[in-house]
Amino acid sequence: MQPLETRIQTIVLQPTPFCNIRCKYCYLPTRDDTSVMDLNTVTASFQKVFDSPYAGSQITVIWHAGEPLVLPVSYYESVFQAIEQLRPASIEIRHSFQTNGTLVTKEWCDLIRRWNVGVGVSIDGPRHMHDANRVTRSGKGTFDRAIRGARLLREEGIPFHVISVLSKEGLECPEELHAFYIEEGIEDVCFNVEESEGDHVSELMTMSRDSMRDKFHAFLQRFWTISRRNPGIRFIREIDGLIPRIFRPEEAHIGNEQVEPLAMLNIDCNGNVSSFSPELLGYKNERYNNFIVGNVHEHTIEQMFKSPAMKAMVTDIRAGVEACRKECGYFSLCGGGAPVNKLSENGTFASTQTSFCNLIQITPTNLILSAFDQMQASLTKAKGRTQPARLFAFPDSNAMKSEVALSACS
Repeated sequence: MQPLETRIQTIVLQPTPFCNIRCKYCYLPTRDDTSVMDLNTVTASFQKVFDSPYAGSQITVIWHAGEPLVLPVSYYESVFQAIEQLRPASIEIRHSFQTNGTLVTKEWCDLIRRWNVGVGVSIDGPRHMHDANRVTRSGKGTFDRAIRGARLLREEGIPFHVISVLSKEGLECPEELHAFYIEEGIEDVCFNVEESEGDHVSELMTMSRDSMRDKFHAFLQRFWTISRRNPGIRFIREIDGLIPRIFRPEEAHIGNEQVEPLAMLNIDCNGNVSSFSPELLGYKNERYNNFIVGNVHEHTIEQMFKSPAMKAMVTDIRAGVEACRKECGYFSLCGGGAPVNKLSENGTFASTQTSFCNLIQITPTNLILSAFDQMQASLTKAKGRTQPARLFAFPDSNAMKSEVALSACS
């Protein structure tokens, strides 16, 4: 393989595979496993990263792949301190929890505030939407506990975003979802369309790509329009996360850490390491050694980069990226898509468009560009002249972002 040019930007750590609830669409294969990543594995992980020449200057550490809050507050106090003691002065670390919210307490809020931890809470909307899939191990809804956790975070002044999985019902109800977020004071929202991953087969993915795209387009257009006409929603990931990528300086490079070896490190509770899409950790595949490139107790980062599994994945993922580059007009936005979705939907990394990228990249981009076209038409009519545009690259990103957001409400 060619020398590594990318740097480690994100580390996804699995403090435990165990989850205290049993979501119907969950892809995690070992959520009954109560193993815990011990302190030696945590320190070995970061020592290997910091000793390598590949560590980025800013690293986001996401504690996920189970419910992180099933472990005690004291666990994170210990591991955060251990990581801080190892951290070189030249590297910034930001920790983040992705949680179902059911276990949030005042003690957790104090830890989150003390360490400036980012927080994402998984809530699928109002009670009937949330409880349709996000249930306890005995099959009861978890809405009351999840919303109690979200409300406590808000009361404690801790910023958080909400990730909502859109099932068939949610896609039909943008107004109801918007009203729910406003009522609960939720300002930052992210949408994940229910996918088929692992053993779970989503009802939505049985639809044709065109039908699925049209449904999500209608949902997102309506939700965006309502949000811009009414105060309350500050950030919609699928829109506001894309606008700076579309209307960026022409020379700006958009990377994709999911297709670059080691840019995203995924480490399970036993110290096994994967890269690329975090969902790959735990999948089974003989060609790629179950996507394991090494173990922090046995291998250096350089050895992981040169491992047979890494070489095999890099070969196929790069083939898929190059195919996307040649075939897809949206390549400059995503840089080649998500490998796990290519493998799950198309059966191989060496492939191109998926339903996932059609929904998450192409559909929102078309909405944003349509809003931009409306803005241009208005400006042209007002000024009596045509202004040429360059697709996906504009010189004044901030001004363009504001104008596009406003034009979506017209």
